[in-house]
Amino acid sequence: MIGRQKLIRAKLKPALVLVFSLLLSAAVSAQQPASSHEEIAQRYPPLREVEIPEVTAHTLPNGIELYLLEDRSLPVISGSASIRTGNLFDPPDKIGLAGVTGSVWRLGGTESMTGEQIDEKLESMAASVEASIGETSGQVSFWTLSENFDAVLALFNSVLTRPAFRQDKIDFTLQQVRGGIARRNDDAAGIAGREFRNLVYGAGTPYGWQLQYEHLDRITKADLEAFYQRYVFPANVKLAIHGDFSAAEMKVKIEKAFAGWDAKQAPIPLFPAVPKKPAGGVFLVEKNDVNQSNVRIGHLGGLLKDEDYPALRVMSAILGGGFQSRLFKEVRGNLGLAYQAGASWGAEYGHPGVFTISIGTKSESTVQAITAALKEVERMRSEPVSDEELRTAKDSVVNSFVFNFETPRKTLDRLMIYRYWGYPQDFIFRYKERIAAISKEDVLRVAEEYLRPDDLKFVVVGKPADFDQPLDTLGREVTTLDITIPEPKQTLSEASEGTREKGRAILAKAVEAAGGAEKLAGVKDVTKRGTLAMGSTSLEQTTQIIVPDVFRQENRMPFGAMTVFLQGESGWMNSPQGQGPMPGPQVKEMQSALFRMRETLLLSAGQAGRTVNFVEQDETGGKTAGVIEISSAAAGSIRLWVDSESGDIVKSVHQGSAGDGPVEIEQVYSDYREVDGIRIPFKTQVNQDGKEVAALALTEVVYNSGLDAETLSKP
Repeated sequence: MIGRQKLIRAKLKPALVLVFSLLLSAAVSAQQPASSHEEIAQRYPPLREVEIPEVTAHTLPNGIELYLLEDRSLPVISGSASIRTGNLFDPPDKIGLAGVTGSVWRLGGTESMTGEQIDEKLESMAASVEASIGETSGQVSFWTLSENFDAVLALFNSVLTRPAFRQDKIDFTLQQVRGGIARRNDDAAGIAGREFRNLVYGAGTPYGWQLQYEHLDRITKADLEAFYQRYVFPANVKLAIHGDFSAAEMKVKIEKAFAGWDAKQAPIPLFPAVPKKPAGGVFLVEKNDVNQSNVRIGHLGGLLKDEDYPALRVMSAILGGGFQSRLFKEVRGNLGLAYQAGASWGAEYGHPGVFTISIGTKSESTVQAITAALKEVERMRSEPVSDEELRTAKDSVVNSFVFNFETPRKTLDRLMIYRYWGYPQDFIFRYKERIAAISKEDVLRVAEEYLRPDDLKFVVVGKPADFDQPLDTLGREVTTLDITIPEPKQTLSEASEGTREKGRAILAKAVEAAGGAEKLAGVKDVTKRGTLAMGSTSLEQTTQIIVPDVFRQENRMPFGAMTVFLQGESGWMNSPQGQGPMPGPQVKEMQSALFRMRETLLLSAGQAGRTVNFVEQDETGGKTAGVIEISSAAAGSIRLWVDSESGDIVKSVHQGSAGDGPVEIEQVYSDYREVDGIRIPFKTQVNQDGKEVAALALTEVVYNSGLDAETLSKP
């Protein structure tokens, strides 16, 4: 014990000395005045000047533009092929095609190797080959130790020129993208940014399109192959390579490696233009499960090559570019109305960016924060900035831009971007010169000319019941946005009068096996208790239903209980983290659960709005079953496997939701028992993608106990 105490003291001593030193330093600093901009400039030397390295350029016989930059500082070589393509070329009915193509490009492997085989080979060399497609470009890149370059070049060449879009990888990628759609309304800030951008650019343009499940459902392997063939050909590729090599020798290697690639296509069209949409407005996204508001305000910005972009960049830095900006100091600091407040003049290389003011505030100060931000915009348009603001902003803008050129590799990347978009190679020098020449008068002029209050679009994501004032007090019409995610389209079986009649006959057999129509129709409420096992975790589950539209389920776990309650069109969710209203997607899921309630589902043949159809005869679990499909336009569909002998339902399949999007859920039923004259399975196995994910074992089922909706509605 004594030895351990000495050891602890020995470890604490230097820590205490460090703490004392920090406290002493803080005390001394507190007695000294804060350094001025001039003092900081004198104390620290200016950033070094940007130097443009010597890049050799060649056009290969097949049309590839090759750019080489020697750098012997490290024994590594990296490269990137830029392809003029992007999701702006997505077909309107297949939004997402470019992104899916980019994801499967590397994942699917090549004609001779699977993606996994490529992974293994690259890992053995500590190398990488990656591919992607963004909004306005596609990229295939590599990185390797110089000693392994020839082997990695061969893999890079295969991925670029001979990809294999394997169906299993397409299916995997589509499911991943569906998961993104399913989760896109979880984050309030993400909603605000997305809806704001879509409104500014316009929902009818490729810049404002919204990806939905239906678009993914239309994408096929042939679509990916056609997209690749249209845009990936030698004359549409710019290949930049940097690292430990001789430029002359590298040119020979690359020319030889790609000599057999002679694919040709028509020239790539221009990217679509951005339509001007000057009309402003206030747009509300109701999100009642938050206590904060996420706000975006702005309109179209401009291009990086615009004559006034340098002045606009400085102007936006003063308005909302950081801790020294006006929005941060006033809205966040002095007024205390926001935890986040900033602004930026968005500009892109090939199309206008978006001028954006971002505010994060508590619900009770929403309109006050917006009003304060607008006041700062008006002040930018009407009053000259101070000398100190101008100096700080100019230094900040130039210094941040210089970091794009801090290494030869970054410099080459930037030069490739300039070539890709047709910008002059000395753009950086012109930019710096123009920043240095900006005056207070320039800032005032561009603010007055380019900040257009009447064109501002406002997107507010929050709980309007808690706002300090109604949004229409901003003096603009308020439009409520519907961000509901459309459900995947139901794929129903082909139906005829004959299949419908046969489906009803099989359903009638299931009704009799379950206890008869009279018994089922007499069910007013039901309580089911049991144990739900999910892997190594098990929980106690109680489900209570009042026909036709009340649903409550409680799951008790080691860390507490989680409860959901639905009545009609709304409900709530309660967990150890607190209680809140049930989000729209969960409401639909609970409504679907009510639709699938066995006791009422079996009576579907007599219910308006539901159809029953025979699908096929099938073998499952060693039994012959008639498969019927029961569908409802409002609640979805479910397929039931009805045992041809007993009439018991042995299996069902329906579409549900998981963290990664829509999934097909299979339930296998067993251990049938009779409760109050109704035959019901006490065991249910739940499968996804052919694998068991959960198993429910009921311990008690009670019918018509007189459940009361008001009692169930209490947490």
